[in-house]
Amino acid sequence: MQSPMRSGADNGFGGLWQLVFAAVLAGLVLLTQTVFIVPAGSVAVVTTLGKVTGEPRQPGANFKVPLAQNTSLFDVRTQVRPEQFSTLTKDLQVIQATATVKYAMKPAEAGRIYETIATDDQQIYPRVIQPSLLKALKSVFSQYELVTIATEWNSISELVQEKVAEELRKFDYVTVQGLDLTGLQIAEEYRAAIEQKQIAEQQLLRAQTEVLIAEQEAKRYQTLNSSLDDQVLYKLFLDKWDGQTSVVPALPGAAGGGASPVIVNGRR
Repeated sequence: MQSPMRSGADNGFGGLWQLVFAAVLAGLVLLTQTVFIVPAGSVAVVTTLGKVTGEPRQPGANFKVPLAQNTSLFDVRTQVRPEQFSTLTKDLQVIQATATVKYAMKPAEAGRIYETIATDDQQIYPRVIQPSLLKALKSVFSQYELVTIATEWNSISELVQEKVAEELRKFDYVTVQGLDLTGLQIAEEYRAAIEQKQIAEQQLLRAQTEVLIAEQEAKRYQTLNSSLDDQVLYKLFLDKWDGQTSVVPALPGAAGGGASPVIVNGRR
């Protein structure tokens, strides 16, 4: 039979361990609420009762006030997003293509982005990038006719990138690192017209090149002809004379101007 004193001691010892376990558990919960990890390639915005507090937190271990403060992560690595679009050209033709934009959020602007336009990563593209991209595409393509767009696709792609970057600089949230335009789709009848224009332009370029070559040849012969006087011609003849020719021209500058040729080997 267990004594009352023994039973009371056991209950007291068990209660102490329960208190220790509860304290450790509470400490772990408090620690998880105090320390948070920001992964590489991200920054964290800390809010105190809903208001942004301090600068964005950098990757690594960081601290916050339990219960009063919350965190939101933003990815600051380069993002690649394709955007299928359709728009009108200057001559009111519809084109379709894909614009693939490469961008990265500015880490220092995470707090301002959270306060003004987006509270998480999923909202960055539709609220920041996409509107500026579509505006730039419409602005650039409306300045050119379809034939010009098809034949100068690479140059126009650069113009779109510059325009997108210009639009986004107004807000200064992100940096544009590149933009590619691919998959241009146009009506078949216009594609044939574009091919004919390209052929005509190549033929014109070939003709212009041939004219330029002919002009250069003419200038070369004109220069050579103007430099050939009697003395030069006589020297050239003597350089080439094989010693067997029966008639040699008279020496330039000889008296009478129309001097008779020199007779060689007694033959005229």
